[in-house]
Amino acid sequence: MSNETELKLALHAHDLPRLLAHPLLAAPAPRREHLRNTYFDTASLALMQQRLAVRERQVGRRTLLTVKTAGHSVGGLSQRGEWEGPTQPGRFDFAALVDDATLAQQLTQLAPQLVPVFRTDFTRRSWLLQHGDAQVEVALDQGYIATSGVHGARREPLLELELELKSGPVDALLALAHTLALGPHGHAAQGLWLHPTDRSKAERGLALFLGQPPTPMKAAALAGTLEGSPLAAFCTVAQGSLVHLQANVSGWLEAGSGASTVPDPEFIHQARLALRRLRTALQLFGALLPHPFFSHWRTQWRATAHALAGARDWDVLATESLPRLLTDTPDSAPVQALTAWVHAHRLAAHQRAREALSAPAHALNLLDFTRALLALQDHSNHPPQPQLSHWVTSTERRWQRALLNKVQQAHGQDATGWHALRIALKKHHQAQALLAGLKPVPHRQSGAIQLVRAQAALGSLNDLSVAQSLLVACPLPGAAELLQRLHQERQTALLALPRLRRQLLRTLSR
Repeated sequence: MSNETELKLALHAHDLPRLLAHPLLAAPAPRREHLRNTYFDTASLALMQQRLAVRERQVGRRTLLTVKTAGHSVGGLSQRGEWEGPTQPGRFDFAALVDDATLAQQLTQLAPQLVPVFRTDFTRRSWLLQHGDAQVEVALDQGYIATSGVHGARREPLLELELELKSGPVDALLALAHTLALGPHGHAAQGLWLHPTDRSKAERGLALFLGQPPTPMKAAALAGTLEGSPLAAFCTVAQGSLVHLQANVSGWLEAGSGASTVPDPEFIHQARLALRRLRTALQLFGALLPHPFFSHWRTQWRATAHALAGARDWDVLATESLPRLLTDTPDSAPVQALTAWVHAHRLAAHQRAREALSAPAHALNLLDFTRALLALQDHSNHPPQPQLSHWVTSTERRWQRALLNKVQQAHGQDATGWHALRIALKKHHQAQALLAGLKPVPHRQSGAIQLVRAQAALGSLNDLSVAQSLLVACPLPGAAELLQRLHQERQTALLALPRLRRQLLRTLSR
């Protein structure tokens, strides 16, 4: 078995000429191959359930049989096991190919049930480059994925760049990707959108076979452990947040490719949750992180969250606030006019966010952050770390005291002050979730339910304020009535806040 380490990148078709003009790719003539691949599984998709892939590849007159394992993928950087060897079409001699006896036996038992599920057909242009101390194969695949699955014949374009490490440090893949992403002139402002992706061709083909469009992804739970250092724990949290962010941004960009289409708002919501988790982790672990790392990435991820904020605000107005406020029948002329006005502004907000996240700078951030996390895991460059269990306990107490101070200061504040308290509660809630996830046996913090209720109440107040700020520019006659209702609801909510503050003080003072 060989262990394949590769970095997979999505790119825009209009960037192809500039990618091929890059000095690293323009000088050496690429090797060209036409690859026809058929992926197999059982009728019950037994291989998919174990995240295994069996592929038959036609390269000229040769046929190759390949088995790939699930492996591990973060930030587009994947490491997985692979077996590949010559075969005859339709002959699955797993015993001769796979040197893992258990896996070979399992595949041999399934062999009679294997049927074609989907195929890929593409031209591969490849270069073998020496980059620093590493040798990297760069492969540009352009073609299509096709299937005749349960939902009929389907086909989608395939365009991706793969960087496979042949020898040398893993960092070389990210360094080379960064160099290519800067474009042929080496300037970030004129760079290419090379977006890391964790979806393999096999995963895309199975989704096409099943007729499954992209769906929002929730964050994976932390595997609680108090072993290791706080810095190692930060890297685990940050890598998980990066996977969470990438999956939802990629799905959102793919699902919203139509000019008049607004994707499932959960994509943006989950992407913002990933960013909030990442930014909270930076704040939690900030004192233990190198200052340049902390300062740079706090700024970068704040800007990314800001780029998504407008789209999220219009999503909430369109899907939650407006339907609740409109009392007329949906097909009445005033309701239709208001709904159309909100929809148009929502589309515009999504387009602005799309432009920001389709820009080379965002993809470069993903590459560079993955690279920075790899560098952080080199413990030889860091001072001694406290024991993780002691650090978790002391950090929980410190954040509890900080939140208590915020609540004490909230007395007599205006809406801006209450908004600041809402943000503090959100950060505290996220911090407690992260710290609890690091423990082998997570436990509910005393008063957690009251904190969640307070956050929800302040969140509802914020939604009212945002709805007011968005609708104030609406020229339609019905907007004035909605603004009046929003004002009344907001005033009622503000009257309840002193009691909420007293409840929080009792909860946090225990």
